Amino acid sequence: MWQTANRNIALSLPRRFAVDFLYFSRKVPAVTVDRRMNLAAVVAARQQASPRPAWSAIFAKGFALVASRRPELRRAYLPLPWPRLYEHGNNVAAIVVERPFEEESVPFPSHVRSPEARSLTELDAFVRACKEEPVENIASHRRAVRLGRFPKPVRRLLWWLGLNVFARQRARFMGTFGVTSTGAFGAGVLQVLSPLTCTVHYSLFDAAGNIDVRLTFDHRVFDGRTAAHALAELEGVLSQEILQELRGLSAAQAA
Repeated sequence: MWQTANRNIALSLPRRFAVDFLYFSRKVPAVTVDRRMNLAAVVAARQQASPRPAWSAIFAKGFALVASRRPELRRAYLPLPWPRLYEHGNNVAAIVVERPFEEESVPFPSHVRSPEARSLTELDAFVRACKEEPVENIASHRRAVRLGRFPKPVRRLLWWLGLNVFARQRARFMGTFGVTSTGAFGAGVLQVLSPLTCTVHYSLFDAAGNIDVRLTFDHRVFDGRTAAHALAELEGVLSQEILQELRGLSAAQAA
């Protein structure tokens, strides 16, 4: 039998970022709610659109539209210098993008400000650039690599300060909500770990255009009722505003 020698593998810089991300995620009392949505019309319109936007761009814009109308989705729990909720004035989406870095493929959070104010074409171009451009050209990727260069105690201190003390900088460096999925690889994630207040994740479409969309949220910030309403509103946004924009891309292509 062919065998290889045992060996130790040092953590890459992005993997250090992921380890720190999960370390602080464990401290969040997270709850997940889900909603089965029928998005057959959205699926059909996306098929006809050119360019065809990534689903991560579609869900990022859809949830940002909901969060722009529901301020509780833009809040974060901060324990210091006193326990409070801090409400961010703008959305910052952290879209997780899988991309190559050195000798491995790793997930990078890709931050985009006010996605609700951007077109799907623009958001899709951003997602594609985050997958293809050099890491140095993407600000959030560059920060993740730079942070990974610090010793562990320094990294953990910077994370702690950013999440718990410096409220205004929290959105800039972490985002106000996240979007992630493994659907492109043929599997859905039932639960995610995240230090963010809200993370949208979704499974696979069935033949009828149904999909399970989930929202993992920090229970210190709001309750399950708010999360359930947010998912219901997200389905409405996807089936109306997003659908109309996708049909507009199809009409432009036809013209």
